[in-house]
Amino acid sequence: MRVLGIEGTAWAASAALYDSAEDTVFIESDPYQPVSGGIHPREAAEHMGEAIPQVIQTVLVHAAETASSGGDERSDSPNAYDIDAVGFSRGPGLGPCLRTVGTAGRAAAQTLGVPLVGVNHMIAHLEIGRHQSGFDSPVCLNASGANAHLLGYHNGRYRVLGETMDTGVGNALDKFTRHIGWSHPGGPKIEQAATDGEYIELPYVVKGMDFSFSGIMSAAKQAADDGEAIEDICFSLQEHVFGMLCEVAERALSLTGTDELVLGGGVGQNARLQAMLETMCAERGASLYVPEARFLRDNAGMIAVLGAKQFAAGETISIDDSAVDPNFRPDQVPVTWRRGEPNVARGLAETPATQQGAEAILEVIKPADVPQSLPARCVRKQRIPKAYRHPKLDETLRRERTTAEARLTSEARRVGVPTPLVWDVNPETSTIVFEYVGECDLAAALELEAATAVGRHLAAIHEAGFVHGDPTTRNVRVGDRTWLIDFGLGFHTGHIEDHAMDLHVFHQSLEATADDPKPLCEAAVAGYAERGDSAVLERLSAIAGRGRYQ
Repeated sequence: MRVLGIEGTAWAASAALYDSAEDTVFIESDPYQPVSGGIHPREAAEHMGEAIPQVIQTVLVHAAETASSGGDERSDSPNAYDIDAVGFSRGPGLGPCLRTVGTAGRAAAQTLGVPLVGVNHMIAHLEIGRHQSGFDSPVCLNASGANAHLLGYHNGRYRVLGETMDTGVGNALDKFTRHIGWSHPGGPKIEQAATDGEYIELPYVVKGMDFSFSGIMSAAKQAADDGEAIEDICFSLQEHVFGMLCEVAERALSLTGTDELVLGGGVGQNARLQAMLETMCAERGASLYVPEARFLRDNAGMIAVLGAKQFAAGETISIDDSAVDPNFRPDQVPVTWRRGEPNVARGLAETPATQQGAEAILEVIKPADVPQSLPARCVRKQRIPKAYRHPKLDETLRRERTTAEARLTSEARRVGVPTPLVWDVNPETSTIVFEYVGECDLAAALELEAATAVGRHLAAIHEAGFVHGDPTTRNVRVGDRTWLIDFGLGFHTGHIEDHAMDLHVFHQSLEATADDPKPLCEAAVAGYAERGDSAVLERLSAIAGRGRYQ
């Protein structure tokens, strides 16, 4: 099978030919380079109009040169190029650019006399890595200009495990470089300047597996305005931003129980990000796959490869039903080409006596090891140093989270939420000893009654003026009752947005681990409504509809 792919969602006018028999990809690209500032949609669209026909022509010349001769056995392609289908990036992206690509895709399919396939650009970023890695069902981290999110395949769809709550990682970095007068793209310039920088403190925001860049970008701009060395700001931007990406990726690995991670997106070309992910995965015993650079940045090769998978699965569209969608969400796509393959969520059964979570080593203390002053069964939790993080940042996070966890666990208990008793805490060693509670994690025994209880518990702590911060199915224990554990990302706040984010994080974890998450999510909302603020539930709907990962 040979598929022509066409890409042009924002800045890269690109065409490619994928030959499945040889597993080869030929790519021709002509990137748009703004004279100043960021990407201007009108200028980008004008570039697409000029460049797309040229890159397609170059690929067709290659296709003609590599087509089978008349005496060779070949597919039944109705054209001299031996092209069986045309795939085009249907979205998400800039509307004017997408419309140009859509027109080119339709014209190519009609001219060649072959079917048309509409490809989701974001899934293509991740599928190219999965295709080349040979992994069964990895967590996929996308770090691109307009996006930053974690995806995992579950029951016929890609589920959003975590995402940016404001802007894409590449766009965030570009905002800083534009502020200091550097030209687009800013990411490579930050990477170069960071080689001569030293660490300074900047905001670090992780909410479960979600994250935010607005605070750190504002702080970086202010630091530049205050005369801080640009090299130091660039160095610290990378350490904080990429630290957040690595942390949420590790949380996703821990939540789903998988040991495979694929990187995608243009920011994935950054050597520091790759090194941090490699270190994190090595510490966990997980495997990381990073595609070659030409498949990380926007390119038509990934469109052609995914187009071939969709074509083989019968996922073609008619010319009349081929409108582009600037807001084409990855979880809207039926992933028919992976039907029957394993879900990302696996290994969710009860964990052994000693286990490694996303942040810590947890050890169930055996009765013989327990001092007489403590219950017969306890859990010793120690936040371990993370070699991928800068030592100063890592030390600060471990100390602050250990203190917050001990304090908020006790505060939640005082307002009637079942939490384990805290028997000992040592911020210097990042160690806490807890009462052992429950029979298993909620992830291993998803039940409506427990989901309802989680909703009630979150409403109670919100009423008391703080949030859990990471209420995933791994941080809820079930048994004789439903317990909340691991308040390390919690903090005091009365803001509706923060309260709604707690529920949003819980819903995301349900969608990642439950075969039928909808009733469980509804149960959590019903539990919250029993005593929580209705404004929080209204904000929850707004958060779910933002689609910031588009």
